[in-house]
Amino acid sequence: MQLIIAEKPSLGRAIASALPGRFSQTEGALSSPDITVSWCFGHLLEQAAPEAYDERLKRWRLDDLPIIPSKWKLTPRPKARAQLTILRRLVKSADRIIHAGDPDREGQLLVQETIEYLGWKGPVERLLINDMNTPAIKRAWQALEDNARFQPLYQAALTRSRADWLYGINLTRAWTVTGQQAGIKGVLSIGRVQTPLLGLIVRRDRTIENFQPVDFYPLWADFETSGGSVRAWWQPGEQHRLDDQGRLLDAAPARALAAKLPGQPAIIRDVEQKQQRQGAPLPYSLSTLQIDAARRYKMSAQSVLDCAQRLYERHRLITYPRSDCRYLPRDYLKGIDATLRHACQGNDTLEQWHGGIDTSRVSRAFNDKQIGAHHAIAPTGQTPRWQTLSREEQNVYTLVARNVLAQFYPPFEYRDTRVTLEALDEAFMIKGREILQVGWRALFNTPDEDATLPAMTKGEKARVTQCEMQTRQTRPPEPFTDASLINAMTHVARYVTDNAVRATLKETDGLGTEATRASMIETLLTREYVHRQSGAIRATRRGRGLIDALPESLSGPERTALWEQRLSRVREGSDSLDAFLSDMAGELTTLVGDVDAGRLNQAMQQAGGEQPAASAGRKKNPSRRGKSSGRTTTRGTAGRRTSKGRSTKQ
Repeated sequence: MQLIIAEKPSLGRAIASALPGRFSQTEGALSSPDITVSWCFGHLLEQAAPEAYDERLKRWRLDDLPIIPSKWKLTPRPKARAQLTILRRLVKSADRIIHAGDPDREGQLLVQETIEYLGWKGPVERLLINDMNTPAIKRAWQALEDNARFQPLYQAALTRSRADWLYGINLTRAWTVTGQQAGIKGVLSIGRVQTPLLGLIVRRDRTIENFQPVDFYPLWADFETSGGSVRAWWQPGEQHRLDDQGRLLDAAPARALAAKLPGQPAIIRDVEQKQQRQGAPLPYSLSTLQIDAARRYKMSAQSVLDCAQRLYERHRLITYPRSDCRYLPRDYLKGIDATLRHACQGNDTLEQWHGGIDTSRVSRAFNDKQIGAHHAIAPTGQTPRWQTLSREEQNVYTLVARNVLAQFYPPFEYRDTRVTLEALDEAFMIKGREILQVGWRALFNTPDEDATLPAMTKGEKARVTQCEMQTRQTRPPEPFTDASLINAMTHVARYVTDNAVRATLKETDGLGTEATRASMIETLLTREYVHRQSGAIRATRRGRGLIDALPESLSGPERTALWEQRLSRVREGSDSLDAFLSDMAGELTTLVGDVDAGRLNQAMQQAGGEQPAASAGRKKNPSRRGKSSGRTTTRGTAGRRTSKGRSTKQ
């Protein structure tokens, strides 16, 4: 019997529907005479809790840290035991196993660790599926690979999993116990992703609070030309006091010039025109979909992910959503007319947009060389049953369809004009834009940017009719929202100064992955490190105090880059799991030794910021919301305080 183990039930059902033979439903599987398709539910296994290695580690004590397993153990997740029992029985009956996890690092890990946990010793083949459409699955079935080829990817994923456990378990216990010594209740969770994310939010809040506005002084003048009146802005020279954006910081020169300008003759020194063509935005990755949905519909990152997952698994309307890629395979173009016609059916807006496409156009989005484990999110070509979709699901689906439809529209074409005028030997500039072809922008409800200037010729004379110096102030950055925070995590390289680290972060997923970023934001909210305030995400007193107390190496994004550098080497075979974890054990010994109750107490007292009102009357012990349970004990206090808590993974 051939046994295919898929990453999730929806993928298993899609595989069975694409393969030859009649499949019947059995418990936890679909079976035909020759093939059985079963599945995981994401990770069926997790790293065992510390007490699985030693019962006394149920009690959280600084003296026991760092905890470094000599032989690693996995344990079934609470709701996974029944499916593991089914898989164990199927594995015993199998003579061939096909691994059908998602074609990425985590997908490789979660199915392979299950196969190994269940004791299979034979060879394993790999089924790589990017798209749940039947033709795509059939093509993948004809191109099975030896799973041994993906062993380095598995080793990198296993290294990441164990390193996250070491990091989260040890540092969460160390700071929680130290926090109790300082009188701080509940778990102080630390994670490789969540802690730098919290650091970004805390530093943004502090930048806003400490921002000192600075006055600057723009000066405009109206010029009468032969073609009509135009308003241009003075371009002060470097002899004046300017900021890094070229804004004038001293009012006196602008005021003096404004007093002399009215009635002065002027000349058009330069007219520069450029005709531009702009292609459509690429189809969505998960992060870019979350950003756009948050901006347009005020949806949280998690709700966008949840909607996209339902559209993929339940409704089968879109391709795999947890993708970090924005390109589509050339194969997607096969039958594209029918795919998009069916995808838009039943929705007036989508049908109208579909009426404007030209499928003979092939945009830069269709590029096999740009595709890794997954391709961009796109409609599958199923006809939506709109009445079964929630309003949020309809909104997310419309965005996905729109960005693919846009690939078959003409480019946006426009002519930019920049005119430089001169009066009293001072330069003034005006910019204009003439839209020549709206193209794909017709789908995006973009404000009309057509600001056509009157015809002007270089050397033409003009005259100043009026002018005004304005007083404006620089503004602080905006607080983070779901959209801007996902964007910051995706482009976290801009927040580091080290060139090598920045380069690594640009090459990798940034902070977190497409699949985990939304959950990390929710983790910070659950831990009461941050709270939402009128759409903004701000750090609480608890979150600020923790970041202030931690070493900077724990709260910055650099660690993610350093880990990714080594994980890449593990994947390439030039580094090893054992070497990585050995180095981490040494670092954890130092980090655990550096915890300081006095510093933490002082940081919490001086942190500032708010504690959200909802938490003030919360009766539920927040320490019960973590991941691996244990009893916390303090050391060096007059009495003994205990609280149950769970440590975090990321």
